[in-house]
Amino acid sequence: MSYQAWQEEYRRKCVSFQEAAQAVKSGDFISIAIGVGGCSAELYEAILDRHEELRDVKIMDCIQLRPNRLYDPGFMKQIDGHINYVPAFGVASIRDSYAAHTADFLVSTVYDGGQKCTERSDIYITMVTPPDKNGYVNLSLTSDYSMAVLKEGRTKGRLRVAIGEVNEQMPVVFGNNWLHISEFDLFIEHSSPIPEFKRGASSEDEKTIAQYVLELINNGDNIQMGIGGITESVVAGLDGKYDLGVVTEMYPTGLPQLVEKGIVTNARKPFHQGVTMGTFCLGDQEMYEFARENPACEIHPAYYTNNPVFIAQHPNMICMNMALMIDMSGQIASEGIGHRMISGSGGQLDFMMGSYWSEGGKGITLLTSARRRADGSLMSSIVPELPAGTPVTVPRTYAQYVITEYGVANLRYKSIRERALALIEIAHPDLRGELRASLKKNFYPG
Repeated sequence: MSYQAWQEEYRRKCVSFQEAAQAVKSGDFISIAIGVGGCSAELYEAILDRHEELRDVKIMDCIQLRPNRLYDPGFMKQIDGHINYVPAFGVASIRDSYAAHTADFLVSTVYDGGQKCTERSDIYITMVTPPDKNGYVNLSLTSDYSMAVLKEGRTKGRLRVAIGEVNEQMPVVFGNNWLHISEFDLFIEHSSPIPEFKRGASSEDEKTIAQYVLELINNGDNIQMGIGGITESVVAGLDGKYDLGVVTEMYPTGLPQLVEKGIVTNARKPFHQGVTMGTFCLGDQEMYEFARENPACEIHPAYYTNNPVFIAQHPNMICMNMALMIDMSGQIASEGIGHRMISGSGGQLDFMMGSYWSEGGKGITLLTSARRRADGSLMSSIVPELPAGTPVTVPRTYAQYVITEYGVANLRYKSIRERALALIEIAHPDLRGELRASLKKNFYPG
């Protein structure tokens, strides 16, 4: 396609937020890209403004960074049945929605998210860079399920409308991250700052856990880290390590500094040597600028980065993810407690499976030993059994290292009784007695 031809096609497809919202029909399932790749609040609001005339519309997104009425439980309760919310992963901004049950949940991992969105999506929305001289836009800091839906949605699913919000502040990031403007139906030109994702200072318990983790990381290992204060404390303690590789879904916090110090070189990886590769990037402005047109940074679809078979081909794969609770047999719960969701599966199971079969791999589950209830009493994170309704994120068959502020338990080769004993040793000291009593009652002859 000539420069003039794609320019004319692009201009024909450019619309306002309100005009793009008119593409929505009753019964539509709308998927929106993850994190900073999601659309501006203005498009959410333009769709929500049409709630009275729509029926049975569902909106899915992940890692919610741009506040809008979709995350307002009071408003969503009023429009129930017209427009409903079905996130596939949640952060703090939608905890109230989960608690009020105005947010459903699309069960998926990062690896299979693209396939599930492809089958469900009538409309797909993502933020992109302006087109280059050849008419290609870049998915920038997030690919995840976007590439799968936009490439396969019309043939394998039911995709009717693909919308690209063109934001000149989004950086070009290399990798399998390009789409031609002909693959979109509508564009909205709108310049807006990229949301930053930051956490406060790590707690003392988180710092202690990080020290145990650091003892399990050797020079030349390949690492993956999920979101959370503990993993950020791990990054802060990596000084002195060298030649680490990054095989991940989310770029780790502090990556620019790790590369500058020579801690991360990606030199020993069997694939993408010298390159940090993941499926989305979330962080501060320094991180975004580091990824911009950097040959040492690549973004790829999640069906590639999160394939457990691909992950397992990396030796010494060290995967670190946080959990809420673990039972004595090793069932790991990271998404919610009981029927109340808190986040989602993410890529935790993908990487736990990959690390399990990696030569020298270590799958590490991180959690504080207990939490304080509102009345000040302690609630153990290590329990005889998970509360009814609690989703199991990682089955006990893939449980490996579990770390609290009181130590490390490697469950991989242990029986249920042995696992329970090992976990009690790293439970909160004030709660170990009742855990031992439960162990005796439930796992030994009466």
